[in-house]
Amino acid sequence: MRLQNKIALVTGAARGIGEAIARTFVLEGAVVYLTDINDKLGLDVTNAIGDFAFYKRLDVRKEADWIDVISIIKSSHGKLDILVNNAGITGFEEGFVPHDPENVTLENWHEVHRTNLDGVFLGCKHAIGVMKSNGGGSIVNISSRSGIVGIPMAAAYASSKAAVRNHTKSVALYCAANNYNIRCNSIHPAAILTPMWEQMIGDGPDREAKMKEFVKETPLGRFGTTGEVAKMALYLASDESAYVTGSEFHIDGGILAGSAVTPK
Repeated sequence: MRLQNKIALVTGAARGIGEAIARTFVLEGAVVYLTDINDKLGLDVTNAIGDFAFYKRLDVRKEADWIDVISIIKSSHGKLDILVNNAGITGFEEGFVPHDPENVTLENWHEVHRTNLDGVFLGCKHAIGVMKSNGGGSIVNISSRSGIVGIPMAAAYASSKAAVRNHTKSVALYCAANNYNIRCNSIHPAAILTPMWEQMIGDGPDREAKMKEFVKETPLGRFGTTGEVAKMALYLASDESAYVTGSEFHIDGGILAGSAVTPK
């Protein structure tokens, strides 16, 4: 019960990493507000989790939605202890469109940044407002391996996740300087087996071959799991990480530990 008596909000919680984090937090004693724009799936997951989970629609791009959800949590519980900014898009949700630096459209560039960066900015902004008045809290921002290295064919996604990484540090330093007792850290997953990856891998006879191909440069030689990311979020959300802020945590099977090119 590492999160007993804590109130948490998780964005993009209808599936994937967000769902795993919400489930883990409830198991560890928290009351968790799952938010998403996929209302049916979000409600189904919330009902499956049980009595300590609640669903609210939240489009992270809209400040009015943030104000409404934070207000509901504050009026119901008087506080917010944990925020996980997980909601994000790649830009390829509706099929392939160019996202390289030469051919990506300004509209598609902005679309990715509105969700991945503006959503995190708004979440941090409004979480700080409520957390500072109830003694502090923990903000966990889900960035990506792509926020550390360049991704030529997904330039908008990489740019947005790099910005999340740096904004996390700005939030951490700001809160520390103002003695708010609010910590802010980022998690950087690489190849985690989520619904996004499942779409590319499929369930055909070549599934295993595709999976091996996607992780061939990962030192541990496999995909990570959403549960493994959730356990890192749990540590950062809990009081066990009370001296950790402005830090980044890589969950990538070792891929960023060195170069994929064999030295000669």
